Amino acid sequence: MSTHAPSPGAHGAVAAPAHEHASVRTYIRVAVILTLVTALEVGVIYIRTLTPIVVPLLLVMASAKFALVVMFFMHLRYDVRALTGLFVGPLLIATLLAIALMTLTGAFLVFGR
Repeated sequence: MSTHAPSPGAHGAVAAPAHEHASVRTYIRVAVILTLVTALEVGVIYIRTLTPIVVPLLLVMASAKFALVVMFFMHLRYDVRALTGLFVGPLLIATLLAIALMTLTGAFLVFGR
């Protein structure tokens, strides 16, 4: 029984263990999910009963799509956690800023007056 320890590379530095990336099948699944979420985003606009919550619903779906694209197609899922903060942090700030501005101008009346 042998365990794979990181081997020293050039100049005696220890190389980080390689992560296996997702298969082609996983990427196709993610692409199908992104297509379905996009179709839902378009469909939500035409459902009149969802009018009071359409903006938060679209923000959640857009954030989910952003997360999937960043995690899989930009390979962030396999990188250092600090890089995740570089992508998710500004997304969170932009989303909160958009909600605040819509609430401030009265265009986002989910909570009523």
